[in-house]
Amino acid sequence: MNFAGFISSRITFKSKRTFSKLIVRIAIIGIMLGLGVMILSLAVIKGFKQEIREKVRGFGGDIQIVKTDNNTSYEKSTFADSAGLVKDIKSVSQVDAVYPYATKPGIIKANNEIEGVVLKGVDKHYNWDYLKKALVAGTVINYTDTTDVQLQIMISQLTANRLKLKAGDDLKMYFVQEPLRQRKLKIVGIFNLGVDEVDKTFVIGDLALIKRLNDWKHGEIGGYEVIIKDFDKLNTTANEIDNKLPIKLRSFTILENYPTIFEWLGMLDVNAVVMLVLMIAVAVINMISALLIMILERTAMIGIFKAMGAGNWAIQKIFLYNAAYLIGVGLLLGNAFGLGLGFFQQSTHFFKLDQASYYMTFVPIKIVWMDVLLLNLGTLTVCLLVLIIPSMLVTRISPVKAIRFK
Repeated sequence: MNFAGFISSRITFKSKRTFSKLIVRIAIIGIMLGLGVMILSLAVIKGFKQEIREKVRGFGGDIQIVKTDNNTSYEKSTFADSAGLVKDIKSVSQVDAVYPYATKPGIIKANNEIEGVVLKGVDKHYNWDYLKKALVAGTVINYTDTTDVQLQIMISQLTANRLKLKAGDDLKMYFVQEPLRQRKLKIVGIFNLGVDEVDKTFVIGDLALIKRLNDWKHGEIGGYEVIIKDFDKLNTTANEIDNKLPIKLRSFTILENYPTIFEWLGMLDVNAVVMLVLMIAVAVINMISALLIMILERTAMIGIFKAMGAGNWAIQKIFLYNAAYLIGVGLLLGNAFGLGLGFFQQSTHFFKLDQASYYMTFVPIKIVWMDVLLLNLGTLTVCLLVLIIPSMLVTRISPVKAIRFK
């Protein structure tokens, strides 16, 4: 063991000075809390982004393909369903599934209440996995009976509460067209996505019902929903799909359909950066304070070492080694605190949220191990680099004055 390492270990493990120990403990606790908060903050932010993104994706897909025209209403212009086009879209490597759909605005009347909604029609090939998870009552639409399926409807918990309805109830839905159309439908399921933009707007029914209401020809649809494999490649995939589409069709990504939600999620990244900077600053200030106190407390020792021929850098390394050990202890405790609380929340959903404000009922957690590793390395590196400056106080200490000070 070299000189700096030996002296550092003696200071670290066999020191009996009570004041510096108190300061050291405060510094360790500061690093522990700083790292723990950073781990939890990133896990919560990424959990929020993933949960909300999956809620919106689960209902509306990643990319929607509609007819190219000036129609900006919920009732899109029709075009012919094409097996060849679907095959071309699926040939894009990131495309996972393609589903036909259509939408039609309507008014629900029940229990002397009315509510304007948009009926989203899907067919038997639609992937119900996400909506099954969001069900609070009843079931998803059953396509066994092709006639009965047109009388089935799913509504959100928000709409059900407003109209005082429950699974199994009947309702009347009016479609404003010429002539006015009315349909008596049965609620087979009630879902709760927790996203007001979806819950207060959409109900789900059979695509064939919309076709009959609009007198569409056989094989006509309102659009396609495209599900992709990797959401991070959304824009690239959308561009590839655009190259496959005929001029009469165009595509929209989920980012364009729900800009408010995704702009809010983007702002969370800015909050994360600010929080990381503040937490690292707190950890650095704590360690600088601790290091300066340790140096001042051992002024006499530094003077003796200098009198014996020790160089400034050798003495600086003593305190830097000591600081590295303290930072390491703080990081170890910080990981235990942050990851422990994160896994606890993942398992129990102990900390709750107001769904009306945050789109979900609990604090979501997504722990990314690469983030944890980078936070540890970043905190250790920044702290040690910054501590080189206060450790230079050693160079200002005169051996004669330091020994006399003792």
